[in-house]
Amino acid sequence: MGTWARALLGSTLLSLLLAAAPGALGTNPGLITRITDKGLEYAAREGLLALQRKLLGVTLPDFDGDFRIKHLGRAQYKFYSLEIPRFELLRGTLRPLPGQGLSLDISDAYIHVRGSWKVRKAFLRLKNSFDLYVKGLTISVHLVLGSEPSGRPTVTTSSCSSDIQNVELDIEGDLEELLNLLQSQIDARLREVLESKICRQIEEAVTAHLQPYLQTLPVTTQIDSFAGIDYSLMEAPRATAGMLDVMFKGEIFPLDHRSPVDFLAPAMNLPEAHSRMVYFAISDYVFNTASLAYHKSGYWNFSITDAMVPADSNIRLTTKSFRAFVPRLAKLYPNMNLELQGSVASAPLVNLSPENLFAAPQMDIEAFVVLPSSAREPVFRLGVATNVSATLTLNTSKITGFLKPGRLQVELKESKVGGFNGPDLQSWDHDFGQPSQPLWTEAGGHGDS
Repeated sequence: MGTWARALLGSTLLSLLLAAAPGALGTNPGLITRITDKGLEYAAREGLLALQRKLLGVTLPDFDGDFRIKHLGRAQYKFYSLEIPRFELLRGTLRPLPGQGLSLDISDAYIHVRGSWKVRKAFLRLKNSFDLYVKGLTISVHLVLGSEPSGRPTVTTSSCSSDIQNVELDIEGDLEELLNLLQSQIDARLREVLESKICRQIEEAVTAHLQPYLQTLPVTTQIDSFAGIDYSLMEAPRATAGMLDVMFKGEIFPLDHRSPVDFLAPAMNLPEAHSRMVYFAISDYVFNTASLAYHKSGYWNFSITDAMVPADSNIRLTTKSFRAFVPRLAKLYPNMNLELQGSVASAPLVNLSPENLFAAPQMDIEAFVVLPSSAREPVFRLGVATNVSATLTLNTSKITGFLKPGRLQVELKESKVGGFNGPDLQSWDHDFGQPSQPLWTEAGGHGDS
């Protein structure tokens, strides 16, 4: 019984509660996962299938006692070598329990138990095999979901009940009167033991197995060599009619030095939708903490050399190619390569709106001449400000993104090679106009998600 109780709890609860493992407390979550009644129905169905597989091969403890035989007195019986060759769960539901957590209800369960029996009374020795059929088994468990200060989830059982409608004992043997007595004695006791043992095993599985496992879950995960993500629970999962909402911090932080961010996640309101199994909501807090983390780690810094320019390009990163723009550059440093080193002045913040994403990065780009000695000589420095937006189009099969470059402003901050020909870089800007062709097209899944 302990095995199948743990199998059911593991298959249903963990698939829901731990779909995204849990972090530090804050005001609003950066990520929200909403599991609807349709998703819970799917989880219950998969859990029941896993439970049936787990039960095959499970052995039950021996069962013994005594009963009275007319004219002979009391005799001892024992049922042993019990096994479960067949187990069926016809119906199971997992639904939100508003204000608490989840209610797990199993109905019309069927169990076939096979084993051996023997009866002993002085000189009387009888033994044979038997088949036990438990029909109409129902189980109801209420699970309270919570969270601890570390952001890990907690689970406890608040109530459990089970009921067996019918127990049929098919005993092979020739002494019909003896067998009828044995069945009448066994029926009531076996029913009582099974009903109490089921809940005891489920509660033990939650206390001794599931809850300790939840305590081992990490609250952060490394993304790459630069950053990690904190996906701790902000609060206990919210159970309301027809859905379960799980709130995660969703903060991305630099691995080398984590410090508090100076902005909070905005409030998010999810639509009251139920047509899908699972809904995910993400706020710009996640993107902005990522931008800050990668900026602190120096990820946005870049370097461009002539070797990185495509071989068929008409423009090379050399002083000769820049002669038309910076005449003195080619005179002072003839036939030399250039290197551009860029950095983002500050972490670009992302603004999200329905189906749109907007960012306005500001960069410093410094140009160096690569001398014959391989030393780098700084020659000029530019400030570049731009804004970029992306429009997202979603349907049932794909996500399409259109990139729209905005206004580009370039400022000449410093020059050691004189002025630039062409536009006045002190005030030069350009509007790139209409959206480009699709930036990406990503096929979506056909299942509910």
